[in-house]
Amino acid sequence: MNLKETRDTPMKIQVVIHEAEEGGYWAEVPAIPGCATQGETFEELLQNLYEAVEGCLSVPIETPTNGYKQRTIEIAV
Repeated sequence: MNLKETRDTPMKIQVVIHEAEEGGYWAEVPAIPGCATQGETFEELLQNLYEAVEGCLSVPIETPTNGYKQRTIEIAV
């Protein structure tokens, strides 16, 4: 498998979907802490999920400093 094939392969991620007590749905992505969304319909929930995951994955993560020599790199998955 070459790099182009890897980039064209979608990443699979597990989502937990709940029926909301007040109607509609809400969902959380266990692999991405704090990544959750909701929707009045299942179709709206799915659309919001794609946006939420993309948004959560595009947030820069601050690297903690511990006094040791360290290197920060960015990779594409």
